[in-house]
Amino acid sequence: MISTKGRYALRVMIDLAEHGGEKPVPLKDIAERQDISKKYLEIIVKELVKGKLIAGASGKGGGYKLCRRPEDYTVGEIIELMEGTLSPVACLADPDIQCPRKEICKTLPLWAEFDGLVHDFFYGKRLSDLLA
Repeated sequence: MISTKGRYALRVMIDLAEHGGEKPVPLKDIAERQDISKKYLEIIVKELVKGKLIAGASGKGGGYKLCRRPEDYTVGEIIELMEGTLSPVACLADPDIQCPRKEICKTLPLWAEFDGLVHDFFYGKRLSDLLA
């Protein structure tokens, strides 16, 4: 399940794509347009900045802006930054996990197929696709 943090991060990114440009967009403006508390958005944008998806500028005229063009972001990278792996089982999420049942696991092919569908779906969508 995608949490509010992941969903709100997508809304922030869409807002910046729609209202951004050369000048940073103040967080209070995003909060008002998206009807999300500024306090909660501060947590979200901090992670987006740390993940190098957006850049922040402080002071007068400060705010946030995208680091790339909207078509250069995938929905998958935004969601995984906020949520962590989208893999349904630990043995697919972390290649370092050596499951002793891997060779005989009857369900692993099911989880692997599902994992691929989720990955391809979210990484096949661009931020620009959500702007229409």
